[in-house]
Amino acid sequence: MVRSAWKMAVTVVVAVCALPALMSAEEAQVTKCTALDICYCVNTKYLEAISANVPRVRQLLADNRAKGKAVGYLSIPLSPAGGGSYQINSEAAKRIADDVEKRFGPSSVFILNPGAEGSDAMSGGSGADYMYMWTQILEGRSGHGEDFDFFYFAGPTDFSRYLLQPNNDGKQPVLDRNQVDDYLGKLDAFFDDHSVSDPKFKAEFEQGKVNKAAFRNYYGLRASVAFSYGSHDEWNIARLLNEKRRGAAEFGIANQLSIFFDGQPVNPGAFESGDASGATGRCVK
Repeated sequence: MVRSAWKMAVTVVVAVCALPALMSAEEAQVTKCTALDICYCVNTKYLEAISANVPRVRQLLADNRAKGKAVGYLSIPLSPAGGGSYQINSEAAKRIADDVEKRFGPSSVFILNPGAEGSDAMSGGSGADYMYMWTQILEGRSGHGEDFDFFYFAGPTDFSRYLLQPNNDGKQPVLDRNQVDDYLGKLDAFFDDHSVSDPKFKAEFEQGKVNKAAFRNYYGLRASVAFSYGSHDEWNIARLLNEKRRGAAEFGIANQLSIFFDGQPVNPGAFESGDASGATGRCVK
């Protein structure tokens, strides 16, 4: 009896000790590279979700192209890095995507919002995990970005159109931060209002994920792709795709991807220049 109990205890201890090894095997970090030879250190836990979402989103793009629409990609900071809020960034992404489609015409343009099409199965993934997925989607099957016509990089004016929207009072909104006084003060008021009225933002506040001063300074001074790790990588992807198109007989200079930043087209000298890397890089062992 004692011997059996001892054997059972040993078995339990061995099984418990084996759990970390099992978990680490299931969630190992591996280097994964794409068609443009852009590499990321990816958690194997998300590879199945990535493999499922890439063809799904490609089909979404194909369906919109079949309707004769021009297809764009919205590059926008979604993580709270720098003092922002994931909840606010997600809402802003939806608003900005809608604004772009309204500007060009919803019957003529579809813009892919990564905040809406990232897959729930990717929840908890790192920037590298997400970027490995988005890079494959942006590259397309041939590596020329053939599923897209333009990139739209969100800037401070885009964010201000969301942050300064009216509170359903019927008044005409002031949409440009350059046309208002005390913009940072208005962001303080936005924070106070949403920390009460928005349950998801309220939860972020109560959990200490966002604070008023950092929020005001981020959205007042830095809300832009210029301060986003992922958007830095997406800028470089757009540059590489255009470089590849310029050298391809079926594309050439005339069929490069159009690049917009903060609502304005970017000049060739700018979009032919590289940016600092964000989440790219091989695993270091």
